[in-house]
Amino acid sequence: MVADRRYGDVPAAAGPSAAERARSIAQRGAAAAVLPGSTGDRLVPLLHQVSADGDPLVVFGEDHPLVAATRTASRRELPAMVELTDTAPVPLRQPVRGLLWITGWLCPLDRAGARAAAVTISERCPDPRLLDVGRGVTVLRLRAASLVVADGEGAEPVQPDEFARAEPDPFCSSERVWLRHLEDGHSDVLDTLLTHVPASLRTPAARVRPLGLDRFGLRLRVEIDNADRDVRLRFSRPVTDARDLGQQFRQLLGCPFVRY
Repeated sequence: MVADRRYGDVPAAAGPSAAERARSIAQRGAAAAVLPGSTGDRLVPLLHQVSADGDPLVVFGEDHPLVAATRTASRRELPAMVELTDTAPVPLRQPVRGLLWITGWLCPLDRAGARAAAVTISERCPDPRLLDVGRGVTVLRLRAASLVVADGEGAEPVQPDEFARAEPDPFCSSERVWLRHLEDGHSDVLDTLLTHVPASLRTPAARVRPLGLDRFGLRLRVEIDNADRDVRLRFSRPVTDARDLGQQFRQLLGCPFVRY
């Protein structure tokens, strides 16, 4: 077992929990769509963010029909789902690598609450449109009742309280830059990583692409003809900082004993 003050005791062969994977998708600012009730509509907010307590905040114009619908709904709350789509850091033929669905009740905020929510959004996503909150733009809040995360690790439900407590992966905000650099400038490294994937995938037509990076290891997409397979190469232990990550990555490149 490896002791980690932020994440507790975790076995070396473990992967991120469903709540951690969900929180990482939210932290990365994945593309959002709001699906109200059973209408089948997919509405794209101007801006969005998931608050510290796990509730999505979505920004719409004051005159948007969804805003009016929440204000006239029974008890001023509308059943809705927020869908967050997490895409790969490099251009892939199948770019979606994760989805997070948050279902609950969409509520309007009063002017003071909307401006407080705008401040929360601006801390991670500064945008001049937030200055118009209360003057043509407003913020709606989804009170989360249930969540499902689906990615290469599987599809799993997440309880709202687990999601609220979870920390995003420490590398979730920086992995895109690192993996793009790996894709663009280190084809030799990718060729070496290909030797660690299952033998059935190591064909002359196989192309390995960087898909994801977290404290537990590296995720690769192996493209073969019209078939894609995702593979996780695990670090020998979870890492928490860039220096430790570099050491584990070098060990991964030079170590023939990699678990799948």
